[in-house]
Amino acid sequence: MQEQHLFEYAVIRVVPRVEREEFLNVGVVLYCKKPSFLQAKYTLDIERLRVFCPKLDVEEVKAYLCAFEHICLGLPAGGPIARLDMASRFRWLTATRSTVVQCSKVHPGFCIDPMATLEKLHADLVL
Repeated sequence: MQEQHLFEYAVIRVVPRVEREEFLNVGVVLYCKKPSFLQAKYTLDIERLRVFCPKLDVEEVKAYLCAFEHICLGLPAGGPIARLDMASRFRWLTATRSTVVQCSKVHPGFCIDPMATLEKLHADLVL
């Protein structure tokens, strides 16, 4: 039997007008300490975003999501936050904020394969 690992995840949301608290789920970020896994998966449905908020700068949202991914992967393009350890990067990414791209509360679970779990969560919560 394969070992199960504790993981944490949050849903990545686009919140065009933070004062209205309306959002679209666009991705999931998943952190699993034991196999050293931190990744985000997102799908940006541009048509849906334009219907939801016609004035939204989609290119800016794409840039935010790209930076989010760079930080997850610890890439230099992620800036100083990307140089932090994996747990600190996850905590920073999922911290409460009032911006166009933000995360849900963090939820725990157990998995055998973090990538398969990320894919399943993305399919269930975003697509």
